[in-house]
Amino acid sequence: MGRFDGRVVVISGAARGIGFGTATKFAEEGASVAIVDLDEAAASEAAAKLPVTGDAKAIGVGADVADGASVDAAIERVVSELGGIHVLVNNAGITRDNLMFKMSEDDWDLVINVHLKGAFLMTKAAQKHFTEQKYGKVVNTSSISALGNRGQVNYSSAKMGLQGFTKTLGIELGPFGINVNAVAPGFIATEMTDATAARLKMDVEEFRQLNAEANPVKRVGFPEDIAAAVLFLASDEASYITGQTLYVDGGASLSRLS
Repeated sequence: MGRFDGRVVVISGAARGIGFGTATKFAEEGASVAIVDLDEAAASEAAAKLPVTGDAKAIGVGADVADGASVDAAIERVVSELGGIHVLVNNAGITRDNLMFKMSEDDWDLVINVHLKGAFLMTKAAQKHFTEQKYGKVVNTSSISALGNRGQVNYSSAKMGLQGFTKTLGIELGPFGINVNAVAPGFIATEMTDATAARLKMDVEEFRQLNAEANPVKRVGFPEDIAAAVLFLASDEASYITGQTLYVDGGASLSRLS
């Protein structure tokens, strides 16, 4: 038996990268999984690859997480097709990196809206079902960049905002049987970080090694490292944990927090 047999998990931004790695682990543990992505075709393609077991199902749902009507429709579709919702992972995100004096208003708004407004709208739509059943788990994807990172004033602000969002909802939703926590990844080897290497005109392996040397465990992270933390926080084993942010970064944040 898996830890998530009979559970329905919704993950935004899960067509690739950390989100897809997390969706894969939930499926392996018995959950039915809804992958929510702006590109419904990509979401459906990713869902078809999930190793669902038993009576569990996987679906791809197209939605703009920064649009309330789109989010409400997506959550209602999940409930209708999969029979409920028990876990929400707010993972959708984009980057529009630049130094502040070069950053456009659109680049600020896009990043804040996808990360922060998206988490707000997705959680608001899901909590209606969570409070009715007196059960729910929310895990938000923050980042080590929340502690500050040159050229990411929009991204860093959104990711630290998610930590405040997490703490406040831990207070508000705890009495209704809902746990809200966050995971803050360090450098994770994904398509997004590979694209950063390309933008910096660096070889991908060289870029990864440079980042590996910047943390105490001397390796980069992978989607499965984040997935392990998310699954723990979404499990009943973590029912006494809420409002917390867990840094999963090979210890890279230690020097920033000291």
